[in-house]
Amino acid sequence: MENSDTRVAVISIIVENPDSVPKINEILHLAADNIIGRMGIPYKKKNINIISIVIDTKLDVIRTVSGKLGRLPGVTAKTAYSKK
Repeated sequence: MENSDTRVAVISIIVENPDSVPKINEILHLAADNIIGRMGIPYKKKNINIISIVIDTKLDVIRTVSGKLGRLPGVTAKTAYSKK
């Protein structure tokens, strides 16, 4: 895959339903070869988890991963894309 065929994106995930965590990990595992980094923060005060994923891959892969995550119960996913 040529560099010009890919974009860097940050997928921000808010997890309010802990039952969705195994499915989140399954989805992210499928994109593991393209993930640059992952940071997870448990926020006990609000009983939620915040996950940030940095990924470098084709736009359709980024959109697929983000879309699958956002459709899980109790999960919100938003994506910011690089211009290059």
